Amino acid sequence: MTFSIHGLAVARGIAIGRAVLVASSRIDVAHYFIEASQVEAEIDRLRLGRNAVVDEIHRLQASIGNMGPKETPHELKALLDVHLMLLQDDELIGGVKHWITQRLYNAEWALTTQLEVIARQFDEMEDEYLRERKADLEQLAEKVLRALKGVASPVLPPARALRKKSQQDLLLDDTVDVPLILIAHDLSPADMLQFKHSVFAGFITDVGGKTSHTAIVARSLNIPAVVGARLASQLVRQDDWVIIDGDAGVVVVDPSPIILAEYGFKQRQGELERGRLGRLRHTPAVTLDGQKIELLANIEMPEDAPGALQAGAVGVGLFRSEFLFMGRQGRLPNEEEQYQAYRRALEGMHGLPVTIRTVDIGADKPLDKALRDDAHLNPALGLRAIRWSLADPAMFLTQLRAILRAAVHGQANLLIPMLAHASEIRQTLALIEQARAELDHRGVAHGPVKIGAMIEIPAAALTLQVFLRYFDFLSIGTNDLIQYTLAIDRADESVAHLYDPLHPAVLRLVALTIAAGSAQGKPVSLCGEMAGDISLTRLLLGLGLRSFSMHPAQILAVKQEVLRADAGKLVAWAEQVVADDEPGLRMSKP
Repeated sequence: MTFSIHGLAVARGIAIGRAVLVASSRIDVAHYFIEASQVEAEIDRLRLGRNAVVDEIHRLQASIGNMGPKETPHELKALLDVHLMLLQDDELIGGVKHWITQRLYNAEWALTTQLEVIARQFDEMEDEYLRERKADLEQLAEKVLRALKGVASPVLPPARALRKKSQQDLLLDDTVDVPLILIAHDLSPADMLQFKHSVFAGFITDVGGKTSHTAIVARSLNIPAVVGARLASQLVRQDDWVIIDGDAGVVVVDPSPIILAEYGFKQRQGELERGRLGRLRHTPAVTLDGQKIELLANIEMPEDAPGALQAGAVGVGLFRSEFLFMGRQGRLPNEEEQYQAYRRALEGMHGLPVTIRTVDIGADKPLDKALRDDAHLNPALGLRAIRWSLADPAMFLTQLRAILRAAVHGQANLLIPMLAHASEIRQTLALIEQARAELDHRGVAHGPVKIGAMIEIPAAALTLQVFLRYFDFLSIGTNDLIQYTLAIDRADESVAHLYDPLHPAVLRLVALTIAAGSAQGKPVSLCGEMAGDISLTRLLLGLGLRSFSMHPAQILAVKQEVLRADAGKLVAWAEQVVADDEPGLRMSKP
């Protein structure tokens, strides 16, 4: 039966494919594809993990056997017998082997997928006792997952490629490989990177907002995505046909042939439009009145640099270095590893500038999914970004030395996130000088860097003269600026409707920052999601912004808006929008 689920549109386009559910787990679960040649090895890993849990239960049974009957409840013996029976259940083990063999899932992913399938069957049982066995199964799966952590896994292979299928294939052929749609309750930024070069045609999550980092990385993949879809991971079943309408924020499940055909047409129209935009790749971004506009790329990893160049970026305005730190079970990258990563990014941009933001860990970007910050009532207001770096000077100096060393290989800029206090600025600049001195002492070459500050806290926007005194450039991080100005958690779908880039307070802080930088001859860039929103391009041009940094996938669409705009004629209109109590009412194109 066809039904639809509504969420938040965060990455445009249409995706059609089979649902792949990533089951939630109390421990961190790796999800990756293996090669066909690794199937038997992965099944052996599964067998070893299961056997370890079976042995644990046998040892427990033996210890129980040594106790007297009064010390051992009959129910415990019976429960252990049930656990052994579940571990040896053909449907569980056979199903897990199916996902490994047929879908080439790694053992952990296959186990959680089959657990999701069986759990639904338990939920539908009428017998209350049998329904309650679902909890036993989940506990056993957790035990096996923990055992698998101690069983060596193969090196992650390159993601397998799926053949492109026409709409006719999708309608008529259910046996061939087809695009896959990833559905999860939530995905950490590290999860998204894991899937970055994989086969998924789209993403759906139950939670998240338009500027949550899951949404940001999904946009960087240039694939349709819907977040904040609430119960999607519970309503959609494994292998269901799914359509993602990334323009409307709608998910269509089990679509009829007529609906499939309609969305197939929309999908082809989108591909044609992208083809037309591709012709602008080598066209300079200059407005009708001759204003040169700098269109930069936001990237997460050094390997993203070629994609930025291909999209027509004239540099990297934001390299999110925290992605080098994530998903490593607390083992932070050392100086050499970071140096090589920054060097690859600089060399990959062939002499164009690369702005490296120092690590911005915290809030919705924990180092590890299993190590979320539960110690603070609101991690977004806690020890994150520069606060985290200043609290661990050794870690921060390691990163600073690596960036300074990499600056030998290209035009590097250093960007500091979440500054609010003059004392923080002085501490940060002192540590940068200390990093230089340490490299000099070691006789290690390092290059010059321009140093900039992110304006993403209202306090920073209201004390710009202090920042302009110390820094070479400013970069407006509108994602956090909106969050902190409006007191809205940007990852919380329940308040997503209040997250408003056109709120007059937000626009006035943005306008103030651009004007202050211009008055002192200091470059100002904007690297938040507003930069890639084509509905806001003309407004930002009218406010005097001349440097936009966004996901590579958004550059050509923004360039098209730039080429059609007369920046001089937009000034008066932009001033009216900012002065208005309801700016959205004036946002029709001038």
